[in-house]
Amino acid sequence: MRLRNLIILTVIVPLFLILVVFSLVAIHSLEDNVRSKLQTEVQIITHAIGTSLGYALARDSPESLEESLHSAFSFHRIYGAYVFDVAGREVYGLGLGRELFEPEEIRAVVEDGELTGTYRQHDGWTYYSALMPLATPGGEVRGVLQVNRLNTGIENYTGFLTLVAGAVFLVGSAGIVFGIWWGFRRHIERPLNRLLEVMARVENGDRQQRAEPRGPEEYRRLAVALNGMLDAMAEKDADIEARRLNEIALEKQLRKSHKLAELGVLAAGVAHEIGAPLTVINGQAQRLARRETIGDDERARLTRIRGEVERIVEIVRQLMELGRRHNVEKEWTVLNDLVQAAQTLVEEDLEQRGIVLETALPRPSPRLLANGQQLVQVFTNLLRNAVQAEGTRRVRLSAESRGEQLRLRLEDDGDGIREQDKPQVFDPFFTTKPVGQGSGLGLSMVHRIINDHGGTITVFDSDLGGAGFLVTLPLEDSLADGRSVTPFNEPPIQGRQT
Repeated sequence: MRLRNLIILTVIVPLFLILVVFSLVAIHSLEDNVRSKLQTEVQIITHAIGTSLGYALARDSPESLEESLHSAFSFHRIYGAYVFDVAGREVYGLGLGRELFEPEEIRAVVEDGELTGTYRQHDGWTYYSALMPLATPGGEVRGVLQVNRLNTGIENYTGFLTLVAGAVFLVGSAGIVFGIWWGFRRHIERPLNRLLEVMARVENGDRQQRAEPRGPEEYRRLAVALNGMLDAMAEKDADIEARRLNEIALEKQLRKSHKLAELGVLAAGVAHEIGAPLTVINGQAQRLARRETIGDDERARLTRIRGEVERIVEIVRQLMELGRRHNVEKEWTVLNDLVQAAQTLVEEDLEQRGIVLETALPRPSPRLLANGQQLVQVFTNLLRNAVQAEGTRRVRLSAESRGEQLRLRLEDDGDGIREQDKPQVFDPFFTTKPVGQGSGLGLSMVHRIINDHGGTITVFDSDLGGAGFLVTLPLEDSLADGRSVTPFNEPPIQGRQT
């Protein structure tokens, strides 16, 4: 049962029943009191004039009889007075109500010898009539006195007043019930429904819902408490989600580290096995190229052979670098100097392709504890990756300090990254370039260096239209024990690999 109906049934209805009973008892008591007063007054008047009428009957004096009856009309609301003989015949009378009693009723009063009173109706009027035997001073009953009083005052309207009071009570009760219903609905039910609606939406998964602290003070306090509970739950959920993402990222990092370690072992074995043959091939090609008996075409082919051999050696070296655990030697360095060094290394590529490089670096330039040479390699690889992207005409490099972290963003307006290629951007040997134009190890090397510095690198879709890389680095040394720990302060964003 709803609280509103429960309050009406258990509180309002019993209260109204008590008021109804009390009102009926009060009206009934008022009616009895009025009638009792009326009867008492009539009986007193009857006794007052009855004595003088008894003497008048004893003297057999019509004048005294008439004078005594006239004196009855000096009292309030006496409308009739009659004298009857013992046979019930009228002797003398004045006013209204002569025919209220039959002769038999008058003779019965003579026989009883007691004053009696009763209510009678005649011609649409209600009377209270008192009948009293008239006795001489010697005690002989010589007649009967009838005194009539008309119900023209409040005693005549007690029934009507009862009906009016009942109607007023019903109307008032309906108004009170409606007022309670409306007040309950506005000040209790509506605020409660708002809170229940918020709780239902939260239960359905909308954890951002909050209650509006309005309405009565109790509901405002309840809404504030509910919002506090939801905020605490949101904080806990966010903490759990962050831990979950961090565990996923750490698991991915661990798998990548194992993969790179295995790759390093494989590269070391490959380097050992093919090192000697490659040295022989390179040496023989160099000796053949020095002979004057060969033509320019053969010499160019030998030069290409030596270039490819050197490329194989470089790839093997990079593989060994990827799989090897590094103890980074760090020193305090200035960010602007590192960016300027990387820009100098790619300046020729920028000019050849007509690409504009925009930089937005903080002033003064932040200092960070890092291996400057490795970070220059990172920035150089990222810039070359942007420059070599199809359709690139503009590259933007920006940085900012947030607390104890440095955030560097590099974006371009090229063709961007295909959706299916994004999960593999930092995998070794993954490249979108034609065969022979890229080893697919550049961004893997960048990822390894950033990870060795205790930072993160993610890739996202730039608002310039192409790809963007976000590098986060600690300004101070966060790897005091030499272990690589990758914080994941932001969810991974999609990216592109060269």
